[in-house]
Amino acid sequence: MAYRWVDEVDCWLVTPMRVLDTAALLYWPVTEVSGGICSVSQQAELERVSMQRYMLVSSLEVIWREPTQEWLDLARAAASQSGDLPRLSDVDLDLLALAIGLELPLYTDDYRLQNTMQMADLETHSVGTQGAKQVWRWQLRCTGCGQSEVVPTDVASSKSGPIQECNHCGAPMKLKRQK
Repeated sequence: MAYRWVDEVDCWLVTPMRVLDTAALLYWPVTEVSGGICSVSQQAELERVSMQRYMLVSSLEVIWREPTQEWLDLARAAASQSGDLPRLSDVDLDLLALAIGLELPLYTDDYRLQNTMQMADLETHSVGTQGAKQVWRWQLRCTGCGQSEVVPTDVASSKSGPIQECNHCGAPMKLKRQK
């Protein structure tokens, strides 16, 4: 827990330590954002989406952190286990790594981050949505021969399209929900 002085009530309040996704930085009141832990990589994302909000958040008492390589490896392993790794951005992985490494809840509206956190039995909360209701496990499935395999930890991130080529027939492999 962290403490912060609140002028409106003229006293110190306890602020829960938590990792905040960019959605929280964009939409939460400044009193909720202050004291949150964020990834340094979010600064560029926030600046790109809303320069005004970036300037406001930069003036707050946000704790900007870089995840360690060990934490990033743990995040990649957790995201690989759930199968969400190929669709997570570098910023997403940084946030996941901070939440795992610091053992703190992650506040996000990103369903893939929520899915990975829940699959790893870690605490996650939504920012402005109802959040993920189910935990899904994803796998790679060949579009040609139908062969399935687990998502490797060294797979590249991409927003859409095939993840890799099938080792058996060479056709593209896509993410599919494991049944």
